[in-house]
Amino acid sequence: MLIINIKNNLASVENQAVKPAEKIQVFMFHSTSRCISCINIGKYAYETVNTYFQEEMKNGVLEFREINIDLPENKELANKFKAVGSALFVNAIIDGKDNIKEDTQVWRLVGNEVQFKDYFKNKINKLLGK
Repeated sequence: MLIINIKNNLASVENQAVKPAEKIQVFMFHSTSRCISCINIGKYAYETVNTYFQEEMKNGVLEFREINIDLPENKELANKFKAVGSALFVNAIIDGKDNIKEDTQVWRLVGNEVQFKDYFKNKINKLLGK
């Protein structure tokens, strides 16, 4: 009886749709001095959103920015995201609430542009409910 209930509960959770984000912010934080991996993560993320999500970018549903944390005008935003060095953050805004997450997986994929872009495209699609 307990096993059946657990299976039913798991199936119920798996079938629940994740609510799509109403807005997604993709922010590549970096310092003034950047290594090639930091540069490529920003480049690949930018190319991914501009290739696959042009409509969302145009409509303001998706925003991409590279932000130099060494500049005084960016300190407040860096503090909000808790960015202290090079890092790619994705903020899926759902019901008006921030869901800020650092994407560390991109560091493992930066050596393979195709895998990086495929991973990142799928991540954004999921957040958009596609």
